[in-house]
Amino acid sequence: MTFRAVNPATGIALYEFPPLTPFEREALIERVHRQQQQWRHTSHAQRAQFVTALGKALHGHREALAEWLSLEMGKPIVAARAEVDKCVSLCDQAPALAQAALSDDVILHDSVSDVRVQYAPLGSLLAIMPWNFPYWQALRFAVPTLLAGNGVLIKPAGSVPGGARLLDTCFAEARAAARTDDASMPDAPCHMAFIEVEALDGVIADDRIAGVTLTGSDRAGRHVASVAGQHLKKVVLELGGSDPFIVLPDADVALAAAQAVAARTVNSGQSCIAAKRFIVCDAVYDEFLEHFVKGMRDLRVGDPRDEATQIGPIATESVRDGLAKQVADSIAAGARALVGGSAEGLAGFFYPPTVLVDIPDDAPASREELFGPVASVFRVADIDTAIIKANDTPFGLGASVWTRDPALATQCIEAIDAGMVFVNEMVVSDPRYPFGGVKQSGMGRELGPLGFREFTNPKAVRRARLPEAPR
Repeated sequence: MTFRAVNPATGIALYEFPPLTPFEREALIERVHRQQQQWRHTSHAQRAQFVTALGKALHGHREALAEWLSLEMGKPIVAARAEVDKCVSLCDQAPALAQAALSDDVILHDSVSDVRVQYAPLGSLLAIMPWNFPYWQALRFAVPTLLAGNGVLIKPAGSVPGGARLLDTCFAEARAAARTDDASMPDAPCHMAFIEVEALDGVIADDRIAGVTLTGSDRAGRHVASVAGQHLKKVVLELGGSDPFIVLPDADVALAAAQAVAARTVNSGQSCIAAKRFIVCDAVYDEFLEHFVKGMRDLRVGDPRDEATQIGPIATESVRDGLAKQVADSIAAGARALVGGSAEGLAGFFYPPTVLVDIPDDAPASREELFGPVASVFRVADIDTAIIKANDTPFGLGASVWTRDPALATQCIEAIDAGMVFVNEMVVSDPRYPFGGVKQSGMGRELGPLGFREFTNPKAVRRARLPEAPR
């Protein structure tokens, strides 16, 4: 496999970048392993020093990092800068969050014994990362993991090598800055690893790799989990989602519709936590649909380098073609497109903002994840049927519920099968609370106290108090 970048706005190939040779791959794994053996003994303050320096390096390369996102995967430039800024914010917040999450949990402390849980590092870890948020996805795993004392090998997606190389430069600059401030500081074991897909099973099996995380499709997740399981390795999977966005009869409909547009089209619709199924109670269906369709129609589609662009191209031709087929198959099954519905005549890998209604239960738009700016809208009778529809999916990542009634909100929170439920807000990731899902959306958590502890050894320690020796 060659790392190959194509401009999705034009479809023109940009360049190719070769993967590591077997010799280079072995040297990198050994390098991270040796670095982690020293890093695990560093203090929290030393680890935080590197993370803080990383934030400064990211900020220093902000515009270049953003431009790579626009060029290689079509992210609108304003959103690209926002992704870099979010990574900088993570580096600012993470040291304090890690200190709280990784401090000993004291279970018992009395005259007989002291019992506590200590969160020890696991070792060196492999991260297999996606193309849709190349920096944020990598760093929301790597930063907490490094603060826990682990080492990290980050395998970037094959279509975004330019941004990945610049991110690796940021790691190197942060290591140099940390050593300038503290000459005794060992190198942070964090490197981009341009490993071909065909070699990943062998890396997971390597005794120097203690665990693996993957952000990607459920098919890839099953394979990685299977390989990791054969070798009894810790695994965290952040997979797909078909998040419900439920609008109850008492909701602020205009606000819900405006947020629905934003929730469906974040990153041009290419986000696992983007709202994808809009489940609207009959009493407010027509009002919601009128606002929502207008909002989707008014979105500005265009060159991702243009400051005014809201929707860029789909990141790759295969993803665009897959999305187009899902929509076409859904329409053939009986769904109607109120806006959009076809990419015919569009340059590059663009797909227009689309709203589908009257969707049969067995159509792709009802059963599958649609990765792009396509919204599936469903009319339901009441809250009970809304919850049934929300749970009628193999996925369980996030959900958004819109209501003014706290009791109805609680009913939805308790009944919806998802890792995250937001009320009167769109679902977002945040360093302060856990991110992850259930069912085919994956296993394990990133961020928050649970995420900071995910790749640690929760070591139970009991110290018996000996009687004082006679004097």
